[in-house]
Formats: sequence, structure tokens, C-alpha cells
Amino acid sequence: MYAIVETGGKQYQVEEGRYVDVELLEGEKDAKIVFDKVVMLVNGKKSKVGQPYVKNASAEGVILGHDKAKKVIVYKQRPKKGYRVKRGHRQEYTRVMINKIRTTASKKAAETETAEA
Repeated sequence: MYAIVETGGKQYQVEEGRYVDVELLEGEKDAKIVFDKVVMLVNGKKSKVGQPYVKNASAEGVILGHDKAKKVIVYKQRPKKGYRVKRGHRQEYTRVMINKIRTTASKKAAETETAEA
């Protein structure tokens, strides 16, 4: 089972037990984070597509750390004018380990477990 979540204006495919690199998020290392904008849940014939988001679905994870991506060179030149500009850019990102993808059924089960305890 995997989900497609939206964060930072982009959509990412997340799966339990795997990490994903997303746009820079606020939060310290080992902080919990919840992605509640789930666009789609894929689980065989039980797949759900949101309009625009799937209700009562979320992906929970832990921030592993913050880092910078590889350098991208931006080079501009105008022919025959002597204009040359070379710049580099390193985009910052956050690495998140996805621990659990929650759906409506799993949320109800979690609520009954906490009520019984």
C-alpha cells in the first residue's frame, strides 16, 4: 500500500518503511510530522482517489534531518555582447521516514484500542 501526499506545492509517493525527500519543512530532527493532504491511496481494489483529498487519511512520519541537494549550475550568456553570468544553487530539503499510512478503517481501530485501554 502506498499513498500520494501533497506538501510544499508538490506531490510525493510515500510508502511505509521508506523515506522521502520533500521541500524544506520546519521542525527538529526526530520530530513527528503528519501529512494530512492525501491525494490518493493505492491498495489494490481498495484504492481511493480524493476530490481533492481523501477524507480521514494521513501519512505519519519522523524527520530524519535537513540537507542540501547537489549543486545546479545556472549559466547565462548573450552572444556577441560579452555578457556571461555563472551562478550555482543548492536546494534545501528535509528527509522524512514514513512510519504509518492511516486510512478511515485504521483510524477507527486505533480509536477503539485507546478507548479500551
